[in-house]
Amino acid sequence: MDHRPVMRALSGLLLVLFVAMTSSTVVSVALPQIVGSLRGSQSQYTWVVTATLLASTASTPIWGRLADLFSKKLLLQIAIGMFVVSSLACGFAQNTGQLIAFRAVQGLGMGALQTLVQVIIAAMISPRERGRYNGYLGGVMAVATVGGPLLGGAIADVSWLGWRWCFFIAVPFTLIAMVMLARTLHLTEVRRPDVRIDYVGAVLIAAGVGLLLLWVTFVGGHFDWISWQTGVMAGGSVVLLGAAVAVEARVAQPVVPLHVVKRRDPALAILASLAVGMAMFGGAVFLGQYFQIGRGHSPTEAGLLTIPMMLGVLISSTVSGRMVSRNGVVKPYIVVGAVILTLGFLGLSTIDHETSPAIVSLGMFAVGVGVGMSMQNLVLVVQNTVPLSELGAASGAITFFRSLGGTVGVSVLGAVLANRVATDIAGGLARMGVDSGDEAASGTTLDLAGMPPAVVEVVRAAYGDGTGHVFLISACIAVIGVIATLFLTPVRLRDSVDLAPAADEGAGARKETVGGTTAG
Repeated sequence: MDHRPVMRALSGLLLVLFVAMTSSTVVSVALPQIVGSLRGSQSQYTWVVTATLLASTASTPIWGRLADLFSKKLLLQIAIGMFVVSSLACGFAQNTGQLIAFRAVQGLGMGALQTLVQVIIAAMISPRERGRYNGYLGGVMAVATVGGPLLGGAIADVSWLGWRWCFFIAVPFTLIAMVMLARTLHLTEVRRPDVRIDYVGAVLIAAGVGLLLLWVTFVGGHFDWISWQTGVMAGGSVVLLGAAVAVEARVAQPVVPLHVVKRRDPALAILASLAVGMAMFGGAVFLGQYFQIGRGHSPTEAGLLTIPMMLGVLISSTVSGRMVSRNGVVKPYIVVGAVILTLGFLGLSTIDHETSPAIVSLGMFAVGVGVGMSMQNLVLVVQNTVPLSELGAASGAITFFRSLGGTVGVSVLGAVLANRVATDIAGGLARMGVDSGDEAASGTTLDLAGMPPAVVEVVRAAYGDGTGHVFLISACIAVIGVIATLFLTPVRLRDSVDLAPAADEGAGARKETVGGTTAG
């Protein structure tokens, strides 16, 4: 396809991606205020994020498989509708339980939007040329992640708007995206008669991962590591995930294509994405909380302070994307990105509630550069190894494992932070002679406005000091990604959209036209 029809098709897709990314980042900075106003705890703070990631993770491979079987445009429209309704529901939530439930539904729509955009772009553009367009994707992601926290902080700070508009604001942008898609994305679809959706495998994966995350959240606090609850939850998770693997190996059209996952380069790319997602999501989620609770900044100031990380994503994704398109080589950029990501987390692991803002900014910038150079390029590695007929399933698989890493990372690091903060707060209150059983005075909730000034200082110090330990664990996880990327095969990306177009057509795969030009 020529550049002009590609850009026309991309216009609506990039706006969809922008809306999905913004909906997450708008909330991130305002989340301490949101959970505080609903009188939620640190564990509930974590689950407001985890519920979205878990729903997105569990549904991502399903959306990828559906994209191989049904109309991509129809799936996008369904996902947009789901996203609009859930965003409105989140805005009207009256307690943290409702918010967590509605955020889970929102995660279904977010997972669909992010997966389908990548699948459609991959169906239009060859892997080598895709590097240049991934630069546009990186730019949109950077604008969304930079503008989102600023917008969310400003909304939360305006008294006549309030945090609920952090969810409502996504609705008009989503409706605009729907109109643009109707005008710019024209797909001619042919239904495949052999449609099979692996619902059993999807349910087993979601149940297994969800039970595992519940165990991680409550172990050590509500029950001991060695207890019958641990046996039931951890053991049950292993059984469910083992059953999921058995189902995936037998069904004709699995949610996670094991024959793709077993190949060397896709397996290594998935392992690296798992580590990158775990480190990135798990670490970055707590930055807004660090700036607001640990350092006492307003939501708007917290959004401004996260700009260095987003700037790193914008610069590195754009530059590396163009370099990949120019020479067709992707491994060096992935390896360098993984190393820089690890170094950035090591730098952030030294922070406490009195660290210089310059040091924090430098660490965040390094993390952003690492994410921008590695994340989208790892997707290219997997897409480069599969035919067009398996593109949706393969893209869904790597997105699934990256989101799974993020989900586990947020849950694990959130549990670590909660335990560390609880210990530090209890110690600080004991030195002051304050009863730690008094919820209003002990800091067990995130509602700082209802605490005595002396207790607020103890809580701020606990969160500021505890966040450094979260980033140290993130750095250790990122090292796994570095090791995996070192073993990737140094191949050149192919110039064709499909591995074998003729064979793919013979197999009955549909052909699509985008903007009047055939893709596939």
